[in-house]
Amino acid sequence: MSLAYPVYFELLSGVAAGIINMVWVARLGGEAVAAVAVATNVENLLLGVILVAGSGTTVLVARARGARDHRAMRSAVRGGWALWAILTPLVAVGGYLCREPLARLVLGGGDSAALPLATDYFAIALPGIAVYFATNVVDGILKGLGDTRTPMRLAMLANGLILVLDPLLILGFDLGVRGAAIATVLGRTAALACGCVALHRNDVLRRTVTRPMSRARSLGTDARRTAATGLPMSADFVARMAGSLALVAVVARIGVDEVAAYGIATKATYVATMAFYSVRQAAAIHTAHLLGTGRDERRAIGRQALLLAGALGLAAALALLATAPWIMRAFGSGGEAAEAGALHLRCLGPYLMLLACYIALGGVFEAGGAAPALARITTCGVATQLALAYALSGSGLPGVCGAMAASMALQCAAVARMYRRTGPGTGTKAKRAVDVVSRGSSTGCPASRSRPPGAGAPNRERG
Repeated sequence: MSLAYPVYFELLSGVAAGIINMVWVARLGGEAVAAVAVATNVENLLLGVILVAGSGTTVLVARARGARDHRAMRSAVRGGWALWAILTPLVAVGGYLCREPLARLVLGGGDSAALPLATDYFAIALPGIAVYFATNVVDGILKGLGDTRTPMRLAMLANGLILVLDPLLILGFDLGVRGAAIATVLGRTAALACGCVALHRNDVLRRTVTRPMSRARSLGTDARRTAATGLPMSADFVARMAGSLALVAVVARIGVDEVAAYGIATKATYVATMAFYSVRQAAAIHTAHLLGTGRDERRAIGRQALLLAGALGLAAALALLATAPWIMRAFGSGGEAAEAGALHLRCLGPYLMLLACYIALGGVFEAGGAAPALARITTCGVATQLALAYALSGSGLPGVCGAMAASMALQCAAVARMYRRTGPGTGTKAKRAVDVVSRGSSTGCPASRSRPPGAGAPNRERG
């Protein structure tokens, strides 16, 4: 819980930044709102790209911290920044050059009045994605070091600056949607600067980076190792995001009011799902750190994550059951859309409870090296969800909710089978997870040089 709650408020701050922009841009008209809304959705998808570096760095740094292996930690940090240097130009420069076709694509084609506004927003936001990506790498390093509070404070700092700069730039200097993009980039730049200061002041990291550098050609090895660790986590996130977007097309077969209700309900459930993802990150950090020390506690951490996430899922389900109509009114919805949305929220309870357990337990598998299998389960589950939703869409939104719950039940069954096979002495996967650090970093340095004598030996014996 101590690791998870700062992550939760950090994720909430990310959503709040988009809400702040939307509130001030709404004064410019519906076209401006549409432009910023679609641009924000694109940014959420791009988050999956940098998760390769951020998540991979978190796991590898946490393992190295547990093993007290400075070379492995330096390798993990260098790998994260190397991936940032590779991915950022592709997204920032490529996105800027293709900003108008991208705006046309996300707006559904045509020559609507929102097209030039979205293009203007992309012209600033996409080059500024370099700052967003760098902040994610900084957060990943800090979380791997066991510090989840500093990323939370950095996110709140960025939001505070956006809250001040939005009215000044959007209305005061009459920059419109470009002012919203500039305010967002400036707020994140200030947070990034403070994050770099926090990294510089970290004693563990300072001892790591001041040691002699290894050969330059190992930088590619560092980047590949970080990518191999983070790519399955990124794929899992992107698959779930893409499935949520694709489900809109299925809901559209039911009616326009149902599409509006589904969209509002999805945003309302973010408050719950972000809590699940915070537990997932905490479980990944804790598991990776203990594996680095030679202790395979995945089953125990998995039980703790399931207990905490299950309680959060049950609380979310009960809250939606009791407050669904008021939630729809809070989003400004009325009439048939509000009724459909309230029904949808009340039917989401079983899905949310299953989703909470699946997401939280995923953190244990990510840290233990089983993330590729988890990504495959998620991808198959999303495909199954879409097929079931299409078949049950004749029953309206309750049928869609039933499809979501059934698909998630299948994914939970697959993950439960994986979970039963984890733990000390339960096979080669457990041994590989514990011995990752023992084999050393990309430089070939054994972890035993920086670990107390005999640490981790009992687990290797059982393996």
